[in-house]
Amino acid sequence: MYMKRVVMLILGFTGLYGTVVAQSVESRYGVDSVQTIQNASIYTEFVKQKNYTDALPAWRYVFTNAPAFQLLTYTRGEEIMTDLLQKTQNPAYLDTLMMVYDQWIKYFGDHQTLGKGFALGKKGYNLYRFKGGENIEAAKEAYRHLSDSYDHLRYKAAPPVVMATMVAADRLLKEGIITKDEYIGLYIKFSDYVEKNPLKATRPEPLAEVKSQIDALFFNAGVADCEALVNFMTQKFESSGDDMEVLKEIARVLRRGECTDAPLYAQVAERLYQSEPTAESAYNLAMLFLRRQEFDKTEGYLKEAIEKSTDDEAKVDYYLRMAQIKNGKQQYQEARRFALEALKINPDAGEAYILIGNAYAAYSKNYGSDDFDHKMVFWVAVDKFQKAKQVDPSVSEKANQLINTYSPHFPSKDEAFFRDIHAGSAVKVGDWINETTTARFRE
Repeated sequence: MYMKRVVMLILGFTGLYGTVVAQSVESRYGVDSVQTIQNASIYTEFVKQKNYTDALPAWRYVFTNAPAFQLLTYTRGEEIMTDLLQKTQNPAYLDTLMMVYDQWIKYFGDHQTLGKGFALGKKGYNLYRFKGGENIEAAKEAYRHLSDSYDHLRYKAAPPVVMATMVAADRLLKEGIITKDEYIGLYIKFSDYVEKNPLKATRPEPLAEVKSQIDALFFNAGVADCEALVNFMTQKFESSGDDMEVLKEIARVLRRGECTDAPLYAQVAERLYQSEPTAESAYNLAMLFLRRQEFDKTEGYLKEAIEKSTDDEAKVDYYLRMAQIKNGKQQYQEARRFALEALKINPDAGEAYILIGNAYAAYSKNYGSDDFDHKMVFWVAVDKFQKAKQVDPSVSEKANQLINTYSPHFPSKDEAFFRDIHAGSAVKVGDWINETTTARFRE
């Protein structure tokens, strides 16, 4: 009888202890399962209506009293906090948003896809977005979270996280907080992220945007001097063995940094061409011989690159480079031909119009029989510069400089009077140019 009472007492304590655990904050349903479910339902409906103000009290109950309830507490909490923060600019919402990520990691950090690495990326991204631009300490913290996120996810990292990491690094570089070598290393790492990412075959557009953005940041950061690039790339080259992807990246970076006269570039370009005589490797050699001013070899490898290329964007670059070389050799009609080939692929290639305009301007002294004929050519040249900035705002500064350079060479009204040409008249410029333009005169 006594033993039976002891057993019953132990079972009672066990049951009581089990009830306490089931109703603790750390249990899935928190301190009160009914309240948790009710409040989750309430804030979910408000979130669906994008009524984040009214969603807040019910969400806060679940967040505080049942943090292990469900991952939706954190994904919807992020939605609520970012909306309220944007509307009110109240820094308290940013503090709560950071708590959302911390608790997300604590309770759902081992989630297969939306776990710690994902939440760290979100945390760093939004911290920099809302505070890092104006607060250097926030920028440092954001960069740390973003870097940790990438270390966890690698090729699974979201493209916006990669871009945000590079933006934050750019800020820290300017403040002297990270070194030039660290910044170059980050650029190389993210270039690999783009080039070797399994998503490249199925979703190339976001990755192309990452590459465009990190290239722009890197080559405008003032770190891409040849000495620094060559030193860094030499280390990469020596550890790469015969990894073709690494060699291609080295060639691309040195080419973009205009370091094609470096012995390392020659070594890499020749090895790539020997192993894989592709369009890109032929282009690498073309740039090598261009730097050496061996123009016949340059043209030969460029023609090979054009013939072999299946990448329209790359082929545009090859055509434009050929047009530049033809202009340099005073083969202006050929220069226009290659620029027009580029425009067939990309009608918005402003650089192609600039090359054509430059070809016209350079040919002006050979057109016609007198000074007035020579000056007419500047009308069609400026037409091309105007067209360039119309289709491609990125070349506007260059186009405007050329317009300002050549417009003062237009004919004068007095000169036009003897040709019976008036402002606004349609004028044909013949020879191989064969363009119709509008007469206008220098002031």
